[in-house]
Amino acid sequence: MEQSMRKFMKVGLILHVAYRGLGDGDGPILECLGKVVADDYFDAVEVARINDPEVRRAAAGLIRTGHMVSAYGGQGRTLSAGLNLNDLDEGGRQKAVDTLKEGIDEAYELGCVGFSFLSGRYREETKEQSLHQLIKSTRELCAYARDKGDMPICCEVFDYDIDKKALIGPASLAARYAGIIREEFENFGLLVDLSHIPMIHETIEEGILPVKDYIIHAHMGNTVIKSPDCEAYGDNHPRFGFPDSENDVNELAEYLRLLLKIGFLNEKTRPIVSFEVKPWKDEPSEAVIANAKRTLNLAWELV
Repeated sequence: MEQSMRKFMKVGLILHVAYRGLGDGDGPILECLGKVVADDYFDAVEVARINDPEVRRAAAGLIRTGHMVSAYGGQGRTLSAGLNLNDLDEGGRQKAVDTLKEGIDEAYELGCVGFSFLSGRYREETKEQSLHQLIKSTRELCAYARDKGDMPICCEVFDYDIDKKALIGPASLAARYAGIIREEFENFGLLVDLSHIPMIHETIEEGILPVKDYIIHAHMGNTVIKSPDCEAYGDNHPRFGFPDSENDVNELAEYLRLLLKIGFLNEKTRPIVSFEVKPWKDEPSEAVIANAKRTLNLAWELV
């Protein structure tokens, strides 16, 4: 496309995925954040748990200084603790809700414009009960966020049988779930990720069109799923063009083309579309980030 991608979206980067050592809420957060803020390719940055209140305040100031927007990924808060929003055990479910409420507090403190989470594991024989629990949890989170301000809440669509094995899940179930929540909460939506679409055994159209009315956030990434014997197999977000992987320039172009067609990419709201790319083994973060930017530049020319 001849028009600039910036007219239709804010290009972002997930900080704690692109840089090592940040996922637990400590590490060189401000140093890594400073590199992203100083790179004018990015209009947005996605952050996660930041344990030190002083570092959180400094991070919020750095993002404001860079004239950027930020979003908060709450997925690690439940994954790292083994918590599950659709836990059939009520005590376990409430623990998952409580840690995400803490994340929502942090997100508001950081000035974030969005908060995301994922559903948990499930058993096929109790799938409907798990969906009931997830709906209950989501309603609690949406109400909590709405009472504090106007920050949108979104559930990210993950794989259901390969790595995270999350309830949400296939596009048809994601649409059903989102429709139920949206009836009550306008501040709710879905997060779609190019890297997860092959993992739910769907084409890009099959993964996007059923949920098109609920998408409020998007990620760009890659995955390896050809065989468990392949390097970086699973939900590891390797760089574009990684050996035996699913996504590169053409797939990213197809993804963006469809997001533009359904009106998600648009000049009015310019939604955040972030890279979720992770260095594999000893790959430098800077090289992986540069790979992502080059891939997007080439893909946009094909949109």
